[in-house]
Amino acid sequence: MAEQTAHPATGNIRDRSSTGTAGGAAKPDSAVVRDALGVGVAVGLSGFAFGVTSAGAGLTLLQTCALSLLVFTGASQFALVGALAGGGNPFTAAAGAFFLGTRNAFYGLRLSQLLALPRSAKPFAAQWVIDETTAVALAQPDRRSARIGFTVTGLTLYVLWNLTTLLGALGAEAIGDTAAWGLDAAGPAVFLALLAPMLRTTTERATAGVAAVLGLGLLPLLPAGVPVLVSALAAPAVLWLQGRRTRNKEAAR
Repeated sequence: MAEQTAHPATGNIRDRSSTGTAGGAAKPDSAVVRDALGVGVAVGLSGFAFGVTSAGAGLTLLQTCALSLLVFTGASQFALVGALAGGGNPFTAAAGAFFLGTRNAFYGLRLSQLLALPRSAKPFAAQWVIDETTAVALAQPDRRSARIGFTVTGLTLYVLWNLTTLLGALGAEAIGDTAAWGLDAAGPAVFLALLAPMLRTTTERATAGVAAVLGLGLLPLLPAGVPVLVSALAAPAVLWLQGRRTRNKEAAR
C-alpha cells in the first residue's frame, strides 16, 4: 500500500476540492467510506477467532471481552492468549503483548500530525490507533479524507471486533478444539497481511526476516511469550550491522 504524505500539521485542513500533497486529486468521501468499511468489516470479523481462542486458553467471558474493549489491538491480544494457552507465565505473556503493542505509540506520533485533531478528541482517538486505522489514514491524499478513513475504520472495527469477540467466546464450546480449526492463526495472519506491503526498504525487510527467524527459532527453546520479546532485538541488531557496513565503506574510500 503506497503511503502518501498528508498536508503538514501546521497547515489548514483541506476541503474536498483540494489536492493531496502527493499530487493526486482529492478523494470522494464516498470512496473513502467504502474503503474504510471494507477494512473494518474484513478485520472486525476475525474477532470471532479471538473470542474462541481466548475461551479455549481458559479465559472467562468477562476477561475475553474486557481485552477487546480495553486493549483493542488484535496482534497483542492473540499474543497474550497464545502465550497463556502454551503454559506461559502470565507476567511474561503480558510483557510480550505489551511490547508488541508499543508500535501503536509510533503510529500515534504520525497520526497526530496527519489528523491534527482537537486536543479534547485525542484521548478518544488514541483508543483507535491500530494497524488498520493507520493504514487507511496514511493511504488518503488529504487530511479530510484521512480523518474520515480513520474514523469510519475505527468505529466499524471497534464495534464488530467486540461483537464478534463476544459471539466467539459464547460459541467456543460448540466449536470444540480451537487448535484443530487453526483459528488462533487468524489474527497474526491479518497482521502480517497489513505489514507486508509496508516493508519497502532492504533494512525493513531484513528486520522483519531476522525477527521472524528469532521468534520461530526460539519458540521450542524458551517459555511461551519470551520469543516475542527476544525478536524485538532484530531492529537494533540490523541497524547496528547496517551502520557498521556504512562506516566500513566510508573508511575504504
